[in-house]
Amino acid sequence: MLALEIGVDAIELDVVISQDGQVVVSHEPWMSAALCLDPKGNHIDPSQEKSLNLFQLPYSIIRAYNCGLSQPERFPNQQVLAVYKPLLQEAIQAIERHCLHLGRRQVLYSIEIKSSPAGDGIFHPEPAAFATLVLQVVRACGVLNRTTFLSFDKRILQHFHQLDKRFSLSLLVEDEHDTESHLLELGFMPTVYGPEFTLLSEQDIDYLHEHAIAVVPWTVNDVFDMLHLITLEVDGITTDYPDKAVQLLNERYP
Repeated sequence: MLALEIGVDAIELDVVISQDGQVVVSHEPWMSAALCLDPKGNHIDPSQEKSLNLFQLPYSIIRAYNCGLSQPERFPNQQVLAVYKPLLQEAIQAIERHCLHLGRRQVLYSIEIKSSPAGDGIFHPEPAAFATLVLQVVRACGVLNRTTFLSFDKRILQHFHQLDKRFSLSLLVEDEHDTESHLLELGFMPTVYGPEFTLLSEQDIDYLHEHAIAVVPWTVNDVFDMLHLITLEVDGITTDYPDKAVQLLNERYP
């Protein structure tokens, strides 16, 4: 909730599916040994973490793991809290309530669907079923008009596009194939193009803007990189350090 207090305008939530079809907020489709403790408070063996496959665990079991008491080496300033992996519905409802409590504008949602062809039936459902489960939750929460669906998996975005061409969709990219090739393979112009930030050139930004596609690179954690991208006129930044980004924007645009 600190991000809301800082003043961000969008929250990204990665989602996976449990054995019993619940939409769960989680970066990985398994219990990360670096982040989670088992229900007895024991550390997870890193070599065994992928065996704790969320797609093969009912949510009642997933909820029993604590994923906030281990201090991640990559984020030494992260607050240590006793938390579990929430349902997407729980997370959205909590965010909506906190925005009201703060008296601030409601945020946008960027919901990343963690899917890949290799993971079908192993770590997640096939694309149509995955998209349907996520869409049901977003609609039930009443935030569809403020939500963009993100994925590296073009099949997910293609399915959403077939359902309704008005959906806000973001193609995530992490390889060095050129932008035009990615869009050609996708088969339509998405609302947002989200590349790993080091892959983004000024020419890419010009091309995307010419086609009315917003540019939101990830994951930009260094202030100098943020400043460079702001200078290039990207439309947003995905970062693990929203405090740095908000401070920079407030200084640049007081």
